[in-house]
Amino acid sequence: MLGNSVLGNSVSALSVTGVGHRFGRRDALADVSLDVAAGRFAILLGPNGAGKTTLFSIVTRLYQNRSGAVHIFGNDLRRASSRALADLGVVFQSRTLDPDLTVRQNLAYHAALHGLGGKPIRARIAMLLERAGLGDRIDEKVRTLSGGQSRRVEIARALVHTPRLLLLDEPTVGLDLAARADIVAIVRRLVREDGISALWATHIFEEVDPDDDVYVLHHGRIVAHGRADELAARSGSTLAESFRRLTDAKEAS
Repeated sequence: MLGNSVLGNSVSALSVTGVGHRFGRRDALADVSLDVAAGRFAILLGPNGAGKTTLFSIVTRLYQNRSGAVHIFGNDLRRASSRALADLGVVFQSRTLDPDLTVRQNLAYHAALHGLGGKPIRARIAMLLERAGLGDRIDEKVRTLSGGQSRRVEIARALVHTPRLLLLDEPTVGLDLAARADIVAIVRRLVREDGISALWATHIFEEVDPDDDVYVLHHGRIVAHGRADELAARSGSTLAESFRRLTDAKEAS
């Protein structure tokens, strides 16, 4: 597969504790805590505007959290940011590939940002793209790819520097049903077969499996946490119905 094995690591891949952030007077995040176990696929489930992207921006150091702490495989994001971020690969919601560069060049540029180059990294780039099913497109410009193919390139790029944790912020937005299922399957295989840890942000219930660890984020707060099937059981219905009740209740409070 596309990643590297980290099975057997007992340290949490990601630990977010009491994180808060404000835009002016508005609380974008308030006392948010979550934990992604090593080698697990976890879901951050929330409607648009819930704060998912803000949380990801804090974990990637694009924003500075006003309160709380973030640890990536035990490394404090504030005190040991270089070590923490070295273990992190990110697929952002917005498309971030350069359309006028080739697929290979996009990955090579990312590698260079991490101080990586030479024959070993060229071989890794070729391997990642081959396993992403895009080996035959390696020297084509990104603008020639479909939306789903571009997302596969972004996942491969996120793995170039051999991270142990992937953050994926609404990675299937704008994709058709088949492409969406393909992207979900790729990341789940990384978790299942290679031991990569993943935090997948979404508002699409069909992307959630019954045994996924789910954190429900609404108006910047975690309003529920548990396995997807457990959250559904609490409502006596489906995960979608559980989510609706949780968010409706918060709207009314």
